[in-house]
Amino acid sequence: MSLTVPLRGKLVTGVALASSLLLLGGVAGAAAPGAPGIGDPYFPRAGNGGYDVSHYDVRLRYEPGTDRLSGTTTVLARTTEELSAFNLDFLLDVTSVRVNNRVAAHSGAPDGELTVTPGGVLPAGTELTIVVAYSDVPSRHAVDGFTGWKRTPDGALAIDQPDIAPWWFPSNNHPRDKATFDVSVAVPDGVEVLSNGLYQGTVKQIDGWTRWRWRELEPQATYLAFVAIGQFEVRHSLAPSGQASVTAYSERLGADGPAARASVERTPEVVEFLEGSFGPYPFTGVGGVVAPGIGFALENQTRPTYDSAFFRRGANTYVVAHEIAHQWFGDSVSVRGWRDIWLNEGFASYAEFLWSEHTGEGTAAENADHLYGLHPADDPFWTVLPGEPGAGAIFDGAVYDRGAMAVHAVRTAVGDEAFFAVLKRWTAQERFGDATIEDFQALAESVSGVDLDEVLRVWLFTPAKPAAGPGHWGYAADVAGTAGTAGSAGAARVVAEPKSRQKIAETHALLSRGE
Repeated sequence: MSLTVPLRGKLVTGVALASSLLLLGGVAGAAAPGAPGIGDPYFPRAGNGGYDVSHYDVRLRYEPGTDRLSGTTTVLARTTEELSAFNLDFLLDVTSVRVNNRVAAHSGAPDGELTVTPGGVLPAGTELTIVVAYSDVPSRHAVDGFTGWKRTPDGALAIDQPDIAPWWFPSNNHPRDKATFDVSVAVPDGVEVLSNGLYQGTVKQIDGWTRWRWRELEPQATYLAFVAIGQFEVRHSLAPSGQASVTAYSERLGADGPAARASVERTPEVVEFLEGSFGPYPFTGVGGVVAPGIGFALENQTRPTYDSAFFRRGANTYVVAHEIAHQWFGDSVSVRGWRDIWLNEGFASYAEFLWSEHTGEGTAAENADHLYGLHPADDPFWTVLPGEPGAGAIFDGAVYDRGAMAVHAVRTAVGDEAFFAVLKRWTAQERFGDATIEDFQALAESVSGVDLDEVLRVWLFTPAKPAAGPGHWGYAADVAGTAGTAGSAGAARVVAEPKSRQKIAETHALLSRGE
């Protein structure tokens, strides 16, 4: 995934509504508003407290010529505490909010806080049906100068991380609160719409418009929900493993189009390969979308999106391996907090090493140890901690590269048999949930019987170059600059550049670049 300048104030929108029965059941003044954040230390206002979402029904109409987006989002949720009000994360102009069919008061804020206040208290355990109607021009909204909505010559792209939902649907915008999705968007005839999950067909409307419908049946984080609107060549097929595959290529790809197709059309092959290391593919849909104007690639659930720049120098299956690996690491098993980003980017980057070995362009060990040797001990690269990068560096290049080396260090420490057993147990045990680095360590130690405190301390939490490369046991020697460290030993153990190195380096330069 790519750096996208995390929103300092965080985007939040709130919706709270009450039926007459709920109003009778509550006591005025006894309840408090839901928290304006879910409790993530990196982004204190990300997500919201007081409720849990189970489903989003996003039904919209989009006019490419004016960038006008209008429609409704219906949110099915349950209160987790007694509430007098609650928030949803949303930036666009709201025309009305209803909770359980009754109009609720609402107020927005430029930073994306939509606060909804019902006429009375919502008891804990209340089932909510929240309907938010809105109409606005998403591209006119920015937070700290940043906009996630990307207008294009033929449409728009709602694709970004860690925040994109507030530009097109109200939500509890944090990976900790996943939900299923129905997304339908009406556009002028001749315009295509791509989104997550399973294609549900189109409906022709009498006014010269067509409604495109998509359904994601498995729980999904809000930042992984996307729409790509414009002129696309859309391909439907059935992958050998049985998943419904949809790939789409912008008609604006130009000379990059053939290389993009030669890469993304191999997605089912990449899935099949990674299943050998990670276990069964977790979703019912698969595919990919390529378009210029994104600036990075993003692991949108079931359907990663790629900027055409990844294919400017020819076919690139490494970026496909990276984003498909995220379907397990990041999408199915999501971070509990953004501090746990190593669980996403470290493992997706390591998948590129595995793919390199599979294609005969360098083993995982050669990639990890060569990368270690590229950065001298005084390189600022080593001061970024993949296990605690800070809010401003969650997509720093070191989170990807040092993060991948950390994965290989764990593999070296526990051995191949235990390592791949851990990965498969992890993706099965935490499927459709969220987890922390500490959860992973506990499972890895339980399966392998190896204490990983020192390995992870050195590779994830120490602001200095480790004493030896990730393919060599040397963690007890601590970091470069102490006796027996890799400051000198590493220099004597130079690993030749794998054939895959340049392509992986080019891929990471784009993945970790903010646009």
